[in-house]
Amino acid sequence: MNLAAPYIQRGLIEILLLAVIAGVLGTWIVLRRLPFYTHAIGTATFPGLVVAGPWGVPAQLTALVCAVGFGGVLERVQRTRRIDPDAAIGLLLVAALAVGVVLASDVYESGAGVDRLLFGSLIALTATDVWLTAAAAVAALVCDRLLRRSWLATGFDADTARAGGVRTALADRALLLAVAVAVVVAIDAVGALLVTVVLTVPAATVRLFEPGLRAQQLATFALTAMEGVVAIGIADAYNVGPGPALAVLGAAVYGVAAVAAPRVRRVATPREVAA
Repeated sequence: MNLAAPYIQRGLIEILLLAVIAGVLGTWIVLRRLPFYTHAIGTATFPGLVVAGPWGVPAQLTALVCAVGFGGVLERVQRTRRIDPDAAIGLLLVAALAVGVVLASDVYESGAGVDRLLFGSLIALTATDVWLTAAAAVAALVCDRLLRRSWLATGFDADTARAGGVRTALADRALLLAVAVAVVVAIDAVGALLVTVVLTVPAATVRLFEPGLRAQQLATFALTAMEGVVAIGIADAYNVGPGPALAVLGAAVYGVAAVAAPRVRRVATPREVAA
């Protein structure tokens, strides 16, 4: 890996910033059971990414509009309870992907290839992308600081939290919005279809060992950063997208962790009892 290459440097900075977001928000995504939602949000941005070039507007703006709109619809559906949330997510996900494919193939001459929009590109990262990711990382840290107790109380027992005066609806909407922003800034690096390999897979891997919340966030940051750096090296060496490389690596690490975690927990539990 040529560390002197500007695109490699931008890629490394980008993945470290995404690791911060993954450590903070990825943990909440797993604890609040939002991985499918996160994947759906990434897919929902695809039509916005396709039309951004022909319309002459920033891709991040159209992606954010699609992500927030998608999240708003899902939040409303979940509160009405007339439709199963997973079914609604699946239907909207397929619809968004289909619309994006139709627009990319027949309607618009998008400035970027569909493969880049779906799977990301290491070379295409710009300084603007890095700065936006840095802003999102700072926002994620601030939200975690301010809303940690509300998110935890709402996820543990929403009814009790409401009875205790916690504004659960506001906390839920803030979390969904934070996830949407995280998805948007991750798209340039890993693509619309693979945002979960950054925002969900490392946190789910760490969760197998059942650590405390703070330990899980720190371990998720470290694991995401490590996997990201290795994936960038693989992508540069074999001329593949960093998103697919990270997906394969993340799946392999998760598989190893799934085998090792039960043994580690069995060893840790007697020690904790003795302590």
